[in-house]
Amino acid sequence: MTALLELNGLTKAYPGVVANDDVSLVIQPGEVHALLGENGAGKSTLVKMIYGLVKPDSGEMRLRGERFTPAEPRAARAAGVAMVFQHFSLFEALDVAENIALGMENPPKMRDLAAEITRVSNAYGLPLDPARLVGDLSAGERQRVEIIRCLLQNPKLLIMDEPTSVLTPQEVEILFQTLEKLRSEGTSILYISHKLEEIRRLCDAATILRLGKNVGTCDPRQETARAMAEMMVGQVLHVPERTPHATAEVALELRNLSVKSPSAFGTSLKDVSLTVQKGEVLGIGGVAGNGQDELTAALSGEVLAGPGQIMFDGADVAGLGPNARRALGLLAAPEERLGHAAAPDMSLTENAVLTGTVRKSLTKNGFLNWAGARSFAEEVIKGFDVRTPGAHTAARALSGGNLQKYVIGREILQKPELLVVNQPTWGVDAAAAAAIRQALLDLAAEGAAIVVISQDLDELMEISDRFAALNEGRLTKPVPAKGLTVDQIGLMMGGAHDMEAAS
Repeated sequence: MTALLELNGLTKAYPGVVANDDVSLVIQPGEVHALLGENGAGKSTLVKMIYGLVKPDSGEMRLRGERFTPAEPRAARAAGVAMVFQHFSLFEALDVAENIALGMENPPKMRDLAAEITRVSNAYGLPLDPARLVGDLSAGERQRVEIIRCLLQNPKLLIMDEPTSVLTPQEVEILFQTLEKLRSEGTSILYISHKLEEIRRLCDAATILRLGKNVGTCDPRQETARAMAEMMVGQVLHVPERTPHATAEVALELRNLSVKSPSAFGTSLKDVSLTVQKGEVLGIGGVAGNGQDELTAALSGEVLAGPGQIMFDGADVAGLGPNARRALGLLAAPEERLGHAAAPDMSLTENAVLTGTVRKSLTKNGFLNWAGARSFAEEVIKGFDVRTPGAHTAARALSGGNLQKYVIGREILQKPELLVVNQPTWGVDAAAAAAIRQALLDLAAEGAAIVVISQDLDELMEISDRFAALNEGRLTKPVPAKGLTVDQIGLMMGGAHDMEAAS
């Protein structure tokens, strides 16, 4: 059988780093092939070369036996290569059909396109209404738009980057059924994910990259998730140790918190009440778009609440902004790392100043202490194994996972009394995720209260003392995380509020 795609000795170097070093791999027709590796291992650069976004320095690509040198994504798409990116490229104010038309070279009449979207989306078990505004869609539905846009091109190779990072367990099942149907029809899939149990279930083969090199190929169905993780990092993987440390002392209390979303497509918070003890990890789950960003903003002080709705250490902080809350010890790390948690064109030193000025005393008499800021940035880089040439590097130059480690580390090393984190391990590899979770648990062990907002249910069950779910801006009653079943979690995410009675 002629291979669908062959990569032979691909090398790509940037100043100070070799992103891909003599990488070779083979993808067969109708094969689901996983691409695994730590953050910064070279996965993104490799798929960008396949998709025509980056030109290799040396090496060769062959597609169905013919030399393959796409100068741009348009050429890759014309050759039968499509890609679903981790970060969606959709316009919220346009409807589904209009968004899909924007990604087509020669879109048909809108009426014909709408009919084709309906036909293809239903055929692959991903039904979409072409007339719905994208801003009204859930994260899972938005991903459907991206996938259907690719499927309308009849691709021979579909590249998927972290496709389940924003999906519920039920949506993951639907996606897998779609991918299995594509595989049965002969479409090959190059699948990038840090969720190794998914890889074991779905993929026929896996190529592991480490520091830009191909360090091995395996059949993931014959390997454990732990074994693959250790191949990725080249060392024994340590699982975070969780010991409850909650005290009777309340750090945070929300009293019927109601906040209008600042976004036209957001979800307002409605009568959210909870308490979080010092030393406790409270996990909050939910499908994307149910108020997670709004809750993070209300707790951080970016959006102000009514008097008495947010109590921190017994004091009313509802009317205080982010810097005033930081001075008291209430810190937050938002979901969107590039542009919200970090300024893209600023260096890591400058980004350290953005949130660390108050607690790390980085100003004196109105002047910035740049030596202190640089030292703080270097402390984060070293403590959280951020792969970067140095503190002078711009935030946008880091891989997504390395920037995530920097953002989370920057907040943890300020020793907060209460830390709110939204998607703390989004897009990071197994070793980095374990390190971040352990750092959160260590912080709780020192007496800090932790609120973890995440769509990764395995993560929440691993580190949380109690669990609650957001649904349409309402929060279920927190319940002990230990012993919760997938069915119970699903009910809570669907809006069931009394799980103690249900169990």
